[in-house]
Amino acid sequence: MPPPPPRIKICGITSLDDARLAVEAGAWAIGLILWPGSRRHCALPEAERIARGLRRQVEVCGVFVNAPLQEVVAVAEGVGLTMVQLHGDEGPAFCGEVARRTGTRVVKAARVRTTADVRALETFHSDYHLLDAHVPGLRGGTGEPFDWQLAAARRSKVPLVLSGGLTHENVGAAIAATQPDAVDTASGTEAAPGVKDPAKIVAFAAAVAATAPVTEGVA
Repeated sequence: MPPPPPRIKICGITSLDDARLAVEAGAWAIGLILWPGSRRHCALPEAERIARGLRRQVEVCGVFVNAPLQEVVAVAEGVGLTMVQLHGDEGPAFCGEVARRTGTRVVKAARVRTTADVRALETFHSDYHLLDAHVPGLRGGTGEPFDWQLAAARRSKVPLVLSGGLTHENVGAAIAATQPDAVDTASGTEAAPGVKDPAKIVAFAAAVAATAPVTEGVA
C-alpha cells in the first residue's frame, strides 16, 4: 500500500474553540505555546481546558523555549500534556530527562540555516525532530520557510516534522521536497497571531490530503 499523507500538527492554538477546529479538520497534534515571549502564548488555565477536553482525541503538545527542567515537568503534569516540544537551546541530556520525568513524547526543534543545523539534531534521540526556519529574534511562527533542500542532509531515522511558513499554497511542494512524517503550521492557518482562520485550517488539511499517492484500481 502507498504511504499515507503526512500527519498535521496545528500550532499556536490559544483557545478551546480553535483547538476543536483543528481536531475537526483531522489534526494529529495541536501545539500550545507556553513560552511567554510568543505572540501566540496560551495561558495555562486555557491550556488545561484544552487538554482536559481533547487529549483523548489529539496529541496536546506544549511548546517550551529554554524553560527550567522543573518548570517543564510541572507544567506538563499540571496541564496534562501528551507531548512536549523543546524549541530552544536544550541539549540531548535535557531532552532525555524531560521524557523520563514527564512520560510524554518529546519533539526537539531546530531552526535551520545550514546543513549543520540539520545534522546537529542527530545527537537527539527524541521521539520527533522538527525543522523550522531561522529568523533572527524569533523562535517560531515566523511565516517564513527555509530552504527545504537542506533537509536532505538528514541521516536520522527519527520521524521528521516539517515546519516554517507552511500554508495551503506551499505545503504540497514542501512535502514533495522533504517527505516528512508530519507537517506543522501556525501562521499559515491564522486570521491574526493566536487566532485561527477556519477556512485556512480546512484548506491546509485538504492540501496535505491531496499529496496522498493516487492508486489505480484493478479491473
